[in-house]
Amino acid sequence: MTDDSPPLAGCVPAFGRHRTYPPRQGWLLKVHTALQDDPHLFHHPDTTVVLGVGSSMVPSMRFWAGTFGLVQEDAAGSGAAAPTPRGHWLLDEDGADPYLEDPASLWLLHWWLLSGTPCSVPAWYYLFARAGLSTFTRAELRSHIRRAAEQTGWKPPADDTIGRDVACMAAMYAPQAGSPDQPRASVEDVLSSPFRDLNLLRTSAPGYHHRGDRSHVLCLNRGAGRLAPDAVLAYACLDHAARIAAPAPGSTTLSLLANGPGSPGRVLLIDTRSLHSALERAAHRYPGLSVVESAADEVLLAYSAPPAVLANEVLAAAYRRPGPR
Repeated sequence: MTDDSPPLAGCVPAFGRHRTYPPRQGWLLKVHTALQDDPHLFHHPDTTVVLGVGSSMVPSMRFWAGTFGLVQEDAAGSGAAAPTPRGHWLLDEDGADPYLEDPASLWLLHWWLLSGTPCSVPAWYYLFARAGLSTFTRAELRSHIRRAAEQTGWKPPADDTIGRDVACMAAMYAPQAGSPDQPRASVEDVLSSPFRDLNLLRTSAPGYHHRGDRSHVLCLNRGAGRLAPDAVLAYACLDHAARIAAPAPGSTTLSLLANGPGSPGRVLLIDTRSLHSALERAAHRYPGLSVVESAADEVLLAYSAPPAVLANEVLAAAYRRPGPR
């Protein structure tokens, strides 16, 4: 994929399917556990009792579990659903991190959300992977997303639908909206969206002058990815290389990994220099990786095995259990 490709290429034209709820603490594990007991969970009248949530939240839980690639629904239309290998790896009782206590897991889930094939959250993809925006109002972001849908050849969604996506992104990643001072998050805030801990998005950007309610101003924290674990950054780069380059051993330029559409640099909000440093540290720790310069003085991430295989080996070493196949 190149910068001149349609802005939402690789996504499905799906907007507003989260039912206004961002993924909450414990939701993914609840769905994972319940589906192992009953693959037809979402088609029973007592689903709310099993999951312990209101009826309006059930479709949202189902959506997020699938969008992160943790659950796969039967393509034959039987109504059954089951955890994917990725879901088992992360959320089984003896999985890598079933309670998402390791901050690395939230970074990993954020990458999986935006790198899905296809990606089921085009508004998210546009903001993090394509837009190049830094500070903007919610109205401006709605307009940009609508234009991106049109440029991709889709029938543009209604403004209210895009607005719900923007509101959900803010609730998912930004501190409590509505206060210019961004007070410390309450326990309820943390439970409503653990992804706020990644500090990817904030409201009321300092120094940004906008008439009216500043809670409608959003700002991407483009330095946030410097706090992402080296293992997750290396995994994301290898995973991305497996998609955009040949699946065989080889190399990919740092420029593409840092700045290309849908790249780890864009999705994880890390600048080229910081990503370079993280990959050099990872190369010292994980066999098969190296950071080298080409004859044309380009910095390359080289891998001596298929990048998808090395990506899983990096996660296996980081979590001390076999990687998700």
